[in-house]
Amino acid sequence: MLLGAVGGPQYDTLPRALRPEQGILGIRKALGLFANLRPALLYPELAAASSFKPEVVAGLDLMIVRELTGDIYFGQPRGRRKNAAGEDEGFDTMHYSVSEIERIARVGFETARRRGKKLCSVDKANVLDTSMLWREVVTALGRDYPDVELSHMYVDNAAMQLVKRPKQFDVIVTGNLFGDILSDEASMLAGSIGMLPSASLDAAAKGLYEPIHGSAPDIAGRDLANPLATILSLAMMFRHTFARADVADRIEAAVRRVLAAGLRTGDIALPGEATVGTKAMGAAVVAALA
Repeated sequence: MLLGAVGGPQYDTLPRALRPEQGILGIRKALGLFANLRPALLYPELAAASSFKPEVVAGLDLMIVRELTGDIYFGQPRGRRKNAAGEDEGFDTMHYSVSEIERIARVGFETARRRGKKLCSVDKANVLDTSMLWREVVTALGRDYPDVELSHMYVDNAAMQLVKRPKQFDVIVTGNLFGDILSDEASMLAGSIGMLPSASLDAAAKGLYEPIHGSAPDIAGRDLANPLATILSLAMMFRHTFARADVADRIEAAVRRVLAAGLRTGDIALPGEATVGTKAMGAAVVAALA
């Protein structure tokens, strides 16, 4: 299933009942899509579009494996209430079971095994009981993967290291809340959030595919959006659900050719560079596929 993402800053002030991201959360949970794969890849042609120095991000290629159906987004109890002093307060519950941690950690290890054989597990085990359990389970599971180098990092340090030395990472595995934040941070390393696809998978590799950026109703119908993250999400669909890496490679190569030819939407263009619209960029990728 290929979807455009929803959410983002344009919805931050909406009441919870009206927020469309609640629908996406429900779909993920109902379909058992517990494993979210979010690659952060910097195309050489876009190095100047990144807000980071080229020597910091050149050659960047990392994968964030985010647990998607647990954690504080789904934990119970949650809600609003009056406290003993009569004040309004909100509360949410961070919750993970051993089995939930094991299954996402295994995806992290298997992903690392296919890449650079380095896995960094991100938690907050110095403060949170949930993270203490997370670290214990991931460490124990690591014995099944002696060929993968396992490290652990607190989430605040991981956020700092992503902007300080991002190329030290190969695969990061983490929980729902931390993964949500870190993957959006990593998107800016790649030049634009409009460049990054994602795959949300169940245990049988059935998936929902979407760009990680939010929808943008303010530019709807104006031929301004960057379609490349959605196109690259299609490539991930062929790679992970259809097991057609050959087709995925063709789509990704077409995107590279279009970027190498100098086509840019507004979000990845440098000041003064000519830009193209959504339709022209999509048509160029289709032409490059041929």
